[in-house]
Amino acid sequence: MTTPRPAAALGATQPPRAGARWFTLFTLAWLALWTAQLTPLQLLIPLQLNTPDDADGWITGVVSSGLVLALGGLAGVIAAPLAGGMSDRTRGAFGRRRPWALGGVALAALSLVGIAFASGPWGVGVAWVGVSVGIAVASAAFTALIADQLTDQRGAASAVIASSQAVGIVVGVGVIVLLELSVIAGYLALAGFVLVCGVAAALWLPDPPAPAASMSARTARTLRQRLAAFRDHDFAWLLWGRLIVNIGNALGTGLLLFYLLCGLHRPAGAAEDDLLLLIVVYTVFVVLASICAGWISDHRGHRITLTVAAALIQGLASLLIALLPSFETTLVAAALLGVGYGAYMSVGLALATDLLPSPDDNARDLGVVNVSAALGQMLGPLIGAALVAAVGDFWLLFAVGGVLSIAGGAMTLAIRARPGSARRVG
Repeated sequence: MTTPRPAAALGATQPPRAGARWFTLFTLAWLALWTAQLTPLQLLIPLQLNTPDDADGWITGVVSSGLVLALGGLAGVIAAPLAGGMSDRTRGAFGRRRPWALGGVALAALSLVGIAFASGPWGVGVAWVGVSVGIAVASAAFTALIADQLTDQRGAASAVIASSQAVGIVVGVGVIVLLELSVIAGYLALAGFVLVCGVAAALWLPDPPAPAASMSARTARTLRQRLAAFRDHDFAWLLWGRLIVNIGNALGTGLLLFYLLCGLHRPAGAAEDDLLLLIVVYTVFVVLASICAGWISDHRGHRITLTVAAALIQGLASLLIALLPSFETTLVAAALLGVGYGAYMSVGLALATDLLPSPDDNARDLGVVNVSAALGQMLGPLIGAALVAAVGDFWLLFAVGGVLSIAGGAMTLAIRARPGSARRVG
C-alpha cells in the first residue's frame, strides 16, 4: 500500500526554495542553541562538579555530573513534544513557531545565568533543568520550520543542524579556554550569546500560517490518538535507533574531560587544551560529513543506507579508543566519530521529516525526534558514569558506546519505507 507524502495529502503547492538569508538565520539559531547546551555539558558542569579532593576521589564528580545531565535530559524529553504540539495549534498574527522559539530562548538564557551562581549538584541540577527545557522548546519550534517550509532542501537544513552542533562546541569551549574565562563568566557569555542570536533568528525567520486543512482539524483527541506517532512502524524504529546511536555518541564524547584527566592522567591545564584540540578535530569532520551526506541524500537518496553506514563508523571509532587507549588514538577516533555522527545526524533528521506520520503534528513529532537525540546525549554521561564506576576505568565506557552505536544504526534497517521517492511505501 502506498501513502502520499504529507504535502500531497493536503493538496498543498510546493513552497519556494529557501535562500541564503533563510539558511543564515537558521544556522545562527542552531549555533546558539547547540553552544548553550553542549558547552556546559562538555566543560562547565564537569568543572563545577569535579571533586579531585573528595574522600571518594574523582568518581564522585563523574557520578554527580552524570546525574545532573540525565535530569536535564528527562526534562527535555517532556518539554519538547509538549511545546511542539502546542506550537502546532498556536494561531495569531505573531506566528505559531515564533512565540515558542522566543520563549524557549528566554528561558534558556535566564537559566544559564542561574546556573552560573549555583553550587553543589542540587543547585546545578535545578538550573540545568531550566536550560534543557528552554533549549528543547526552542529546538522543537525551529526544527518544525524544515517540515513547514522545505521539500527538496531537507537534507541541507538537517546538515545545518548537525554541523552547527559540532561548531557550537568549538565556539563555546574555544572561547572559554582561550580567553581563560571563569565558570561564572563562561555561563554569562553563553546566556548573552543564545539570547541575542536566538531572538534575532526567531524574529526574522519567516513563520507562515498553518494550512487551511490543518487549521480546521482541531477537534479534541484521545491520548491514544496523541500517541499515534509511536505506533507508526517506520517512525518508531527511527526514534529508537536515533536514541541508541546518540547514547553511543555521548558515551564516546560526553566524559572526554574526565577521560583525559583520570584515564590518561593528563595535567589539568593540558587536559583542557587537549579537549579543545579533540573538539576541533571532531568538529571539522562533523561539518564536512554532515554537509556531504546531506547533499548526497537530497540529490541521490539512499538515506537509510547512509544512516546505517554512518552509525557503523561511529561505533568503530569508540571501539578503537577502548582497544588502544592513548591520546593519539583518541585523536584519530575523534575524526572518525565526527564523520559518523555528522553524517548520521544530517541524513537521519532528513529521513525523519520524510517519515512524519501526520502533517497536523509536525512540530510535536519533530520535537520527539529532537528529544530522542537530546535524551541520548543526556543519558550517555549517566550511563557512562555507572560504567566507569563499575570497573574504575574508561575502557568499558567506550566499548559499550561502540556496540550501542552499531546496534542503533542497524535498527534503521527495519524501516520499510524508501524515502526520497514521490510516495512512501508502508
